[in-house]
Amino acid sequence: MARIAKNLASKVGLPPGTLLYFGDTRTDKAHITVLNYNSDAVTEINDVAIADLAQLVERPGVTWIHVQGLTSHAVEGIGRQFAIHPLVLEDILHTNQRPKLGDYGEYLCVIVKSLAITAWEADYKDEQVSFILGPNYVISFMESLPGDKDVLSNVSERIKNQRGKICRLGADYLFYALLDCVVDHYFLLLEHLGEKIEILEDEIAVQPRPELLHELHALKHDLLFMRKAVWPVRELVSALERGRASHIQEATFIYLRDVYDHVIQVIETVEIYRDMLSGMLDIYLSTISNRMSEVMKMLTIISTIFIPLTFIAGVYGMNFEYMPELRWEYGYFLILSVMLAMGLLMVCFFRKKRWL
Repeated sequence: MARIAKNLASKVGLPPGTLLYFGDTRTDKAHITVLNYNSDAVTEINDVAIADLAQLVERPGVTWIHVQGLTSHAVEGIGRQFAIHPLVLEDILHTNQRPKLGDYGEYLCVIVKSLAITAWEADYKDEQVSFILGPNYVISFMESLPGDKDVLSNVSERIKNQRGKICRLGADYLFYALLDCVVDHYFLLLEHLGEKIEILEDEIAVQPRPELLHELHALKHDLLFMRKAVWPVRELVSALERGRASHIQEATFIYLRDVYDHVIQVIETVEIYRDMLSGMLDIYLSTISNRMSEVMKMLTIISTIFIPLTFIAGVYGMNFEYMPELRWEYGYFLILSVMLAMGLLMVCFFRKKRWL
């Protein structure tokens, strides 16, 4: 389960622009991969030195610089190479940012939250993904290291295999493809959570247990975290597709509108799931209350049946010497018969009233 707020106390007292990494994935070295491509060829270079990045970007075609593993040294070095503002670098290193869009003229900065199901499918991983879009390049920053499940790997495979139109279009289309890949993983997580909600709903309807209540609250927390991650993306993509950002060509607006539609669909599904969980909580409480009412009803009926019987037994349990029925030969059997008849009559009355 992801935490809604994390690493916030570490920033207290630091001046603006302080380049310190606040995240969960620790590494001593950032792994930089450069993909340069055009409609004719694709070139991939692994473990590129930071000092060589500016030179590689000058090559013809589109250049994608993919940084995996965040370190203060690497982010600061890349910032110097591309004249990125220190506050932008600070946002990249502080990985609890709200999704945001920043247009700085020479480049565009977009920060979103990536959500992906883990390999064992028992939980999911949240990760901040930052994009810098320039005239002919895109820089992506991720916390995960090579070998981890990379949500952007589908885009790199498309480029290497030269599938689709991505190799024929510019850096803004590459930026769209990366952003769209992040949003598509929201659907995978929603499908995973939806299956868990359906299973939980069936179990609550059949036999509510305290363990299910804990699982229900965990799902509500996950959906709340997902809403916090996805809702700002709506505003971000809306600003992009309305043409309010540098380096986005008019031909790419239609693709960004498609991303906007996907984000709206994700948000609506999250809200539906939250309503379902709230309804399931009401069903759980109602079922527990109904079962308790049934138990109390049975106990009350049993007590009501035995009240007159206890009264009769109490009367004849008094130690008076002169009681007419005490010395009668058939008095014991008569009292038992009367008590049995009263009990049966009360049971019949309760059944007629549908209390049983």
